[in-house]
Amino acid sequence: MNWNSFGFIGLGLIGGSLAKTLRRINPKCRILAYTRTPATTQQALAEQVIDQICASPADPAFSSCDCIFLCAPVGSNIEALRLLKDNVSENCILTDVGSVKTDIHLAASQLGLNGRFIGGHPMTGSEKSGFANSNAHLFENSYYIITPSEGSDPAQVEAYRSLAANLGALPIVLDYRQHDFVTAAVSHLPHLIAASLVNTVHDLDSKEEVMKMIAAGGFKDITRIASSSPEMWEHICISNRDNISEVMDTFIGLLEESRDQMRSGDGQGIYRTFERSRDYRDSFSSSPLGTIKKIYTIYCDIVDESGAIATIATTLAVNGISIKNIGIVHNREFEDGVLRIEFYEEEPSLKAADILRQHRYQVWVR
Repeated sequence: MNWNSFGFIGLGLIGGSLAKTLRRINPKCRILAYTRTPATTQQALAEQVIDQICASPADPAFSSCDCIFLCAPVGSNIEALRLLKDNVSENCILTDVGSVKTDIHLAASQLGLNGRFIGGHPMTGSEKSGFANSNAHLFENSYYIITPSEGSDPAQVEAYRSLAANLGALPIVLDYRQHDFVTAAVSHLPHLIAASLVNTVHDLDSKEEVMKMIAAGGFKDITRIASSSPEMWEHICISNRDNISEVMDTFIGLLEESRDQMRSGDGQGIYRTFERSRDYRDSFSSSPLGTIKKIYTIYCDIVDESGAIATIATTLAVNGISIKNIGIVHNREFEDGVLRIEFYEEEPSLKAADILRQHRYQVWVR
């Protein structure tokens, strides 16, 4: 089964990245799109990511599509399903990219679309949002969860699985209810924890904002996802509130247990808490899968003088190494070296470390 014509409702980070990836792997495919912000589709058309702008989800042009991706918030996706229902061919697969599946599966069932709707959730992303931050390699080596409906054609599910694999992703087929409970624990709860931790520091900080000023790398790493879109996470949390609440009960119980250990000075209990978490965390795969990509980082001691950073950046550039981010670490708690350099992939980070060591810099890889 070959899909050569694709439609998009929404072109944010995920939708835009999907469209760019499809264009990269199949330059001759046809891509149509509607977004609530006309400037987004105009930009996508100008960049030749899409071939045609549609006026609404009800635009007759969508009838030519083999597969339509719903990439808007859940409520908007459900409304788009209603508008697309009688506007697409019977062989067209309707799918979404949302991180919560139950509501849209139930809506598809109520609309009589069980056999034609197959849920999808690329387990990738960024703390950045919008089409401007999309890229054609976002899905590489990331899990892509596929949630068939009751009555889905196995051949179409397999076609979707093959498409996800062609995107560079690792497809997994799950029941949509199981998907929502799993993501509540490994994706949704971490975002709530990050947001709560940032708000805790905000509420406890002094007028001089000393906590904010000296926040160490560990705090910044664990709270990076707190910069995600509030609108998106409002929709996610409301849509999956029952599962998230259940998972939060377990987390709050463990947090209260840790608080009791602090109050009573239970050193053995504190040790067991960190030992258990360390052993389980160390059993995880080190591959960069999941909603937030692994960042490859090196640290380098440099003399604080004019041009020091530029010298290192130039040295790496001459050797064909691209840098994602570079900056001075003022708080060195749990940090090695004063200059932090981030890379998109592991190989360039290791190559950069070797090159800088050859230039007599002291370098640590993390």
